[in-house]
Amino acid sequence: MTAAPEMLAQSGRLPFALEALWLVPLLPLAGFLLGGLVLRPLKLRWLPQVAAGFVLASLLLSLAAVKAFFGLFPPGSEHPALVTGAIDWLPVLPGLSFGLGTLIDPVSLLLLVVVCTVSFLVHLYSIGYMADDPGKARYFVFLNLFTFSMLGLVLAPNLLQLFVCWELVGASSFLLIGFYFDKPSAVSASKKAFIVTRFADLGLLLGLLSLAWLGFRLLPGLQAAGAVPPGLEAADFALLNHPAFHEAVLALPPFVGLSLLSLPLLLLLMGAAGKSAMFPLHIWLPDAMEGPTPVSALIHAATMVVAGIYLVARLFPAFAAAVTPLEVAAFLGALTCLFAAVIACSQDDIKRVLAFSTLSQLGYMLLALGVARADHALGHTAGLFHLFTHAFFKSLLFLGAGAVIHAVHSNDIWRMGGLRKKMPLTHISFLVAVLAIAGLPPLAGFFSKDEILRAALEGGHTTVYGIALAVAALTPFYMARIYLVAFGGTARSESAKQAHEAPAIMTIPLLLLALLSVCAGWLPMAEYIGLDHGHAAHHGIHWNIALPATAAALLGLALAGWLYTGDRRARREALASLLGPLGGVIRNKFYIDEIWLFFARRVIFRGISAPIAWFDRTVVDGAVNAVGWLSRALGASLTLLQSGQLQGYASWMLAGTMALVLGLGMLLGGN
Repeated sequence: MTAAPEMLAQSGRLPFALEALWLVPLLPLAGFLLGGLVLRPLKLRWLPQVAAGFVLASLLLSLAAVKAFFGLFPPGSEHPALVTGAIDWLPVLPGLSFGLGTLIDPVSLLLLVVVCTVSFLVHLYSIGYMADDPGKARYFVFLNLFTFSMLGLVLAPNLLQLFVCWELVGASSFLLIGFYFDKPSAVSASKKAFIVTRFADLGLLLGLLSLAWLGFRLLPGLQAAGAVPPGLEAADFALLNHPAFHEAVLALPPFVGLSLLSLPLLLLLMGAAGKSAMFPLHIWLPDAMEGPTPVSALIHAATMVVAGIYLVARLFPAFAAAVTPLEVAAFLGALTCLFAAVIACSQDDIKRVLAFSTLSQLGYMLLALGVARADHALGHTAGLFHLFTHAFFKSLLFLGAGAVIHAVHSNDIWRMGGLRKKMPLTHISFLVAVLAIAGLPPLAGFFSKDEILRAALEGGHTTVYGIALAVAALTPFYMARIYLVAFGGTARSESAKQAHEAPAIMTIPLLLLALLSVCAGWLPMAEYIGLDHGHAAHHGIHWNIALPATAAALLGLALAGWLYTGDRRARREALASLLGPLGGVIRNKFYIDEIWLFFARRVIFRGISAPIAWFDRTVVDGAVNAVGWLSRALGASLTLLQSGQLQGYASWMLAGTMALVLGLGMLLGGN
């Protein structure tokens, strides 16, 4: 942070909307406490409306904060990071403490708007979707808790506050994915998501501790030299992103061939990859569709899964200084992007197609960040731009799928069909989302996707660009596939014949998201969050990027139409025959789940857990049991001395007296 913004934040001369931004996460928390402790026990019917009202208040305050911030620091100018409401929270050692506060900068404001907008519309939609569910009160309480956790994560000014909210997001997602706790598949999916993300969070925790230790060691010297502003703490993002800190860490001797800046950032990237479901830690996300469909729209399209992307973007200056972690991020993003898109082409469950689509688009975002560099930061802007646009059209796709499932009572696209006439509003909004994610102009996905392609190409990452361009053809193919099968043709089941439009409380959020899916890409994003202050990005359409990308999208749409318009079973069977065994491998998701299951059972359970369990039972429990047995044996022996019989006590007393006399006699006689 520069000196002027620090003075501005400390003097209390910030607009009220910025000073009161800490209320944004606390309002959903108040909804959680009020709903869980008061309204739900009293079985009040208007709990859903109260929960939605708290999130709406957060949304309005977030929009006011955006207006106030860019009123102070206009688009295209330098945008500082402000920390308000800072308090000491956790003193660890002299010179090492962690605080709570509210971080205000363009990136956090962007995520606030995304989370609050999608969360409010999901709350609104859920009022209709969950109307007849006996557990709807519990559902809305959990939804408020999740919203609070994600907003707290976004506003965290340091790694520890982010980590606490990060874990709360994981706990909230566990509760929502396993909402139908009487359904074994939902329970299994919630446990799978929790365990896989906890495994990844081990890396996050180790990276956090490593960076905090480095900050603790280096901060006093940096402050004494005047290299960093006063008042910083060891894990503050303001310190971790400061060039002076990077120079000091890079000057230290490397460890196992990696700089002491790269190593902790790679550990943080592990945690980010788990939360954002990057390959090979992606296995939890498709199964997480077992929760209510609006949960999928909130958690797995717009909020939880972008937490990892947000973490990399938040620490981008540090990643750029280290370089190696960004190269790994680009590789992971490109691999996940292509891998998930290929699988999505073969799935028949509409929610699973959207789940793998989410994986692919998250890969797009991570590869965008990975191809960015300190001197060419377009990828940073492009990744966050795609995060912004993707949140709206992917939420729309999930909520549209929820409306279809609500009407047809099935997730299988081959039990749908003919819904274009049965559900006209759902149809038109779903079609808008399909075209937006396909990247056709002038919809939102066109602009953000092209910025990613441009960042890869101009950054010299031609292989990554080629993969991203291939995915630009696969994405419209699998999205048009589910659209044509579900909404086109004739009804393929009795429930599809009886389908009807969802109630207004569900269709209004669809139409609002459709509007955002059209116009969100028109925002000159680089002027708001660009690290180069808007001078290098988003100035018109770059036709050398737009033309091949649009041609790829049209090719994907045309192929889907050729295979899925009308009765084209013979063509599909011919294609399946051409693919041969590879088609089965793709349909079974490359057997990654089975590989993980084998690894868990044979390596972790048998090779690690079983020996530890044997040691625990035999040595640890054995020692404890031996002490208990010895105590019982001694106690049993002592009970022989307390028989309750007077003659026995007299005999023991006489024997003791005689032994004492004999002992004294022998002692005296010896002298």
